[in-house]
Amino acid sequence: MNSLPKLLRFLFVFISSLTLLFVLMRVAFYLTFNDPVSPLTLHDLLKSMWLGFRFDLRMVVIMVAPLFFLGWIKWLSPFRYNIARNVWLSYLSLIFSIYALFYAVDFGYYAYLSTRLDFTSVRLLEDLSISAEMVWESYHVVWITLGLLATNLSFIYLTHQLFKKISVQKDGNLSMIKGVLIGFISFLMMFVMGYSKLSQYPLRWSDATFSKHPFATQLTYNPIHYFLDTFKNGRVAYDENRVKEYYPIIAEYLGIKNQDIKSLNFHKRVIPTNPIGKNPNVVIIIMESFASYKSSLSGNPLNPSPYVQELADNGIYFKNYFSPTTGTARSIYCTLTSLPDVELTGTSSRNPLIVNQHSIAHDFKACEKSYFIGGSASWGNIRGMLNQSLDNLHLYEEEEYEAPRTDVWGISDIDLAHEANGFLSKMKEPFFSVIQTSGNHRPYTIPDNSYGFKIREDISETEIQKYGFASLEEYNSFRFMDYSVGHFMEEAKKSTYYKNTIFVFYGDHGISGNSGQHVPKGESSSNLDLGALRVPFIIYSPLIKEPKVYDKVVSEPDVLPTIASMMNISYIATTIGRDMFDTQFDDKREVFTITHSSNPLIGLLGERYYFRTRYDGTMSGLYDAYSDEPLIDHASENPELFQKMKNLTYGIFETAKYIPYFNKREDVK
Repeated sequence: MNSLPKLLRFLFVFISSLTLLFVLMRVAFYLTFNDPVSPLTLHDLLKSMWLGFRFDLRMVVIMVAPLFFLGWIKWLSPFRYNIARNVWLSYLSLIFSIYALFYAVDFGYYAYLSTRLDFTSVRLLEDLSISAEMVWESYHVVWITLGLLATNLSFIYLTHQLFKKISVQKDGNLSMIKGVLIGFISFLMMFVMGYSKLSQYPLRWSDATFSKHPFATQLTYNPIHYFLDTFKNGRVAYDENRVKEYYPIIAEYLGIKNQDIKSLNFHKRVIPTNPIGKNPNVVIIIMESFASYKSSLSGNPLNPSPYVQELADNGIYFKNYFSPTTGTARSIYCTLTSLPDVELTGTSSRNPLIVNQHSIAHDFKACEKSYFIGGSASWGNIRGMLNQSLDNLHLYEEEEYEAPRTDVWGISDIDLAHEANGFLSKMKEPFFSVIQTSGNHRPYTIPDNSYGFKIREDISETEIQKYGFASLEEYNSFRFMDYSVGHFMEEAKKSTYYKNTIFVFYGDHGISGNSGQHVPKGESSSNLDLGALRVPFIIYSPLIKEPKVYDKVVSEPDVLPTIASMMNISYIATTIGRDMFDTQFDDKREVFTITHSSNPLIGLLGERYYFRTRYDGTMSGLYDAYSDEPLIDHASENPELFQKMKNLTYGIFETAKYIPYFNKREDVK
């Protein structure tokens, strides 16, 4: 220690001591709020403490980061000048007082509401006098204040003493090379402590959702870290009056029998309408950016997806299926919750307040559940959403596969297909599994071991762009994703689970661009940009006796209701998804769309017309999606249809903002 620079000696003692204090606070939290009737397992307790320690350490590192980077400067050194020392002491004391206040308020907040302090708590400031009176009557405010004051004074005293003690110590006599080396190593250590993971993604709040026991998650959070996470990602507010205004329209749209505008009831028991097989397995393959206009199913002359085309020809194909928006994380959220993602600041998967959602998949109780992703589930914070939405889920990530990592997205799609099939072959039936591809992304990497796939280079860039692809690399990447699906199905056919399995294929979203002359002009980004939303939806199974093609307009919220119907599982619906096969909705098949911004572009697409508007009411219009002039506004010609679609658009948007805050899995019986 004596050979180290004084600043590093100070930081070593300071960081260790303050982190230890936060760990002791976590222990106190556990001893105070642990429920002896439903205790944590030793595994969950130890993991909560370990992850919590890393969150605590990060907050201390953030606190001292300015001192670490600026304290080396001569005039800012706390060990050379008293003025600089007092400035740094004031800074550290201020930050510590804020931290201490968070801990105290969080402790009281949890005691009152059994949840950690989050951004929604600022609503208590809307009527400050009532909130202050409630706090005064509920807590020993005077003693708490005195305790905080004593804690802060102790911190100031001890930190000042530490500064003084190290100031009088002899400075380390280091050569320039050793000094640079120690500085570099200390920087790496600070970075690792802040990043807190030796992986592509840093430690995130979603890592706290590793257990189904709710207290394990609560114990893991750091109060300051959690509040900031919810502040950053939890600022989409619902308006209950607006929800009530549109409730009759939405209740009719969903077929809710026991309507109740006072309680805003969106719950209904759904009986399956199209069961096939007996206790079938389900495998969902979500294909990255699988835009319809790029695929063979659109009549694309380049024939980039013959394997998916074959599945559609021999299965059930919904040709007018749309994702509500672009973005993979938003798509996964939509699939699991049957709600469009209307979060405007980030994605719903990143919002800790709403990842605990009731999902129709909760009613797949007899199924073993698995989710396969080629990379890391820390991407988009989908880990937390998946663990909260799927009971007893086995989440497979890149470190669990034998295949090598191909690029930033993890292992290749074809390796993922091969590995997933190997795991599925060993699972206990029935099972429910999701395979999420990701290779159809820049850098469009195709691995050396491509299982026989041949890259095409005999097509000109002009021809490629004419039919919707930006480059030859993207075209081959799209083909490789299709080839990977075909490879998976060839392996699956050799397995024992194949004969009793329903395979579902669809794109997470489309992609904007020049869609080409082989599809309606409305799909092009220069017109209505529906190519960013239209993707194929295919159901294939040996259990299907007769192939069918459906023209009805359906969307991603309908995925799980449709799968539940085919699995012959009744369920409680709490959101806006509807069974694609249920004919009672065929006269009101429209899909909601949203382009996210501070003033989002929201819309509703029917069989022919597409209503779009900015949320503030500007740019409203009614467009013929299949016209040769799709940007002509037909609102004045169809005022009743315009108003009807407008009301339903706003109704779905306001409802989708509201439901996630009242759709916790434990609240649905």
